[in-house]
Amino acid sequence: MSTFRYRKGSIFRSLFSRARTERAASQPDVLPGTGLRGSLQLRHVDAGSCNGCEVEIASAFAPTYDAARFGSRLVASPRHADGVLVTGVVTRNMAGALVRTLDALPRPAVVVACGDCAVNGGIFRDAYGVAGTLDSFVNVDVRIPGCPPHPEAITQALRSLTGR
Repeated sequence: MSTFRYRKGSIFRSLFSRARTERAASQPDVLPGTGLRGSLQLRHVDAGSCNGCEVEIASAFAPTYDAARFGSRLVASPRHADGVLVTGVVTRNMAGALVRTLDALPRPAVVVACGDCAVNGGIFRDAYGVAGTLDSFVNVDVRIPGCPPHPEAITQALRSLTGR
């Protein structure tokens, strides 16, 4: 029976010799007063976005940026969450659902506004179906600007909450 040997410069060996994900930036400053230590479970709420931010959030949790390695995770229920990640300007149709989701969160809860629409209304600020920005419904702890924000910015903002 022969044994398998790979050459010194082979492709197979290169798979194990270099990093397969991007390097993490330096450890961020922790947001004071959040009461979080090490991990963060977030419930995502689309309050009326164009889905650009959702694509970038999916990229932030995908293997390339891998926000989960820093202790962040998206959960399906607000009762299992430490906070809420809101995208989009708050529309009249979603205002009630957003308020019910915020009421279901255990306290203390963290509120993260992701994208220009959630932060300041963005291009939809003066639209007829808009109830207001996220600030008009709840105090926002972390703001992630950008239209849409880069996955690295999302990961850095979540790291500021976990301290990892």
